[in-house]
Amino acid sequence: MSTILDFLGTDHRACDTLFAATEVAVAQKHWDDVRGLFDRFRTAMDRHLAMEERILFPAFEAGTGFSMGPTRVMRMEHEQMRELLNEMQTAIVVRDDSEYLGLSETLNMLMQQHNLKEEGMLYPMSDQALAANREDLIREMGAIAG
Repeated sequence: MSTILDFLGTDHRACDTLFAATEVAVAQKHWDDVRGLFDRFRTAMDRHLAMEERILFPAFEAGTGFSMGPTRVMRMEHEQMRELLNEMQTAIVVRDDSEYLGLSETLNMLMQQHNLKEEGMLYPMSDQALAANREDLIREMGAIAG
């Protein structure tokens, strides 16, 4: 039996791997590779955020009655990440490596802090509160396309 923490924590690491590969390609100015890598990273991030926003957060809120607590903060941080991703995409279009790397540093800090909150608090709380239908939720999240 998998847990929400294991499932989404593994997905965090997959996103982190794509993020790092894109950052290396930008730093080395391998622009032919950058767009494809960034597209893969962006798709992985979009999928991850959708799994949380469409499946996990509504289930957590319904199961706990907490709609103004941790999920509200997570959604706000998701919006900040999306804004940074949009700005990073613009930097790629104009091939501005220093702009991209500055934005990626900001995104990296935001993602690391965000992931710590999710993996340290929200996912364990979700595993506990949603234990009865955890496997169904994981299956539903896994079915979301990027």
